[in-house]
Amino acid sequence: MKQPPLTEEERTLLVTYRMQRARETLAEADNLIKGGFYNASINRLYYACYYAVIALLVKNNIFAQTHQGVKQMFSLHFIANGKIEKKQMIFYGRLFNNRISGDYDDFIQYDYNTIAVERPLVEDFIFAIETEIAK
Repeated sequence: MKQPPLTEEERTLLVTYRMQRARETLAEADNLIKGGFYNASINRLYYACYYAVIALLVKNNIFAQTHQGVKQMFSLHFIANGKIEKKQMIFYGRLFNNRISGDYDDFIQYDYNTIAVERPLVEDFIFAIETEIAK
């Protein structure tokens, strides 16, 4: 199914909204981290990045229907051509896999050490997306 065309104003509003959701979701993750809910925080860290990627895609009139599709479009339109560093895609893919494991796999327990590594990388990832959106 193809996304109906957005006006420039609609696209701008949607990009702003998605980036706001990214920042709010990052704040949700921080609250979960403080409470020691590390699996749930991995979920929110992933979604903070996901919302930022959606904002970037929308800004560039690129639409995807699934999480996998979002990853593919991000890679195709921003990683393959060097607009965003490959390390960001590697991180995003790892975070996606960790989110799936934390949500669905039995006996997966993330800990503070994992979160201490991932949380600053989410901040870097969102900053890279914001930088590309601003161009």
